[in-house]
Amino acid sequence: MPHEPGPEPEPADARAARRQQFADAARAERPDLALLCLLIGAEADPALDEAGLDAAQIELDRLAGLLPFSPASGPGAWARNLAELLGTRCGFGGSPGDYRRLESSLLHEVLRRRRGLPILLSVVWMEVARRAGAPVYGVALPGHFVVGFGDPAGAHVLADPFGGGRLLSEEDAGLLVAGATGEPLSERMMTPADPLEIVLRVLNNIRTWAQARPEHSAVQLWALELSLLLPSHPARLRHERAQLLVQCGEFLAGAAELEEYARVVEAVEPAGATAIRRQAAAARAMLN
Repeated sequence: MPHEPGPEPEPADARAARRQQFADAARAERPDLALLCLLIGAEADPALDEAGLDAAQIELDRLAGLLPFSPASGPGAWARNLAELLGTRCGFGGSPGDYRRLESSLLHEVLRRRRGLPILLSVVWMEVARRAGAPVYGVALPGHFVVGFGDPAGAHVLADPFGGGRLLSEEDAGLLVAGATGEPLSERMMTPADPLEIVLRVLNNIRTWAQARPEHSAVQLWALELSLLLPSHPARLRHERAQLLVQCGEFLAGAAELEEYARVVEAVEPAGATAIRRQAAAARAMLN
């Protein structure tokens, strides 16, 4: 039988243009959370073009149009209406099996499959609610992202999109945190998450998924590279990217990045910088 050709590799200029769009969106005065999450999806699925991005945004608009609107609606009413629409009527939710799928971290796939990780389902809840005029925000509980409605410092309610939008008492939220970390719920954990914090957490989830699957090192690499395009990111991600380049056989590029990272950390961690330079030398030696 003749060999079936694989998909055409994505042109480098198309990838560069998409990453520039991501970097520009991340630096906007008001970052568009849905757009940033969709551009992450386009990195995983280059077939997701401008028309596909627009279609996903239109779907969020459509869902928002199905919500009953009342300026007098309180936090509880908003939360219950979202749960009835998205959780019950539309079937958005999650299960343990969703953690094993990359699609669970891609917004366009979550909109299509109506399944996803807590944070991506929360993005759907937040984007639909925001379009409908609800006072909504994300709450980055350790290990389990949820959404809040109302005033974070006053009257508010929490909902769990992964559980179909079930309302959470403070005790319920504490149990989620204790189950993930063994720590008690703190006031700091209830602080509204900013859009770029949410995007970084989505990318961290993708990196974690790929790290457990060495055959998907390319996914880990692009998730790292998008993270580094955010205005604020942990410096250690540069070290992780350099190490990954070496693992993938890009010895010279990895060594150059290790040396640059050593230069960055030398002022605060001279011993660490020395160790990183040894890693760079070892990477270069692999060419001999």
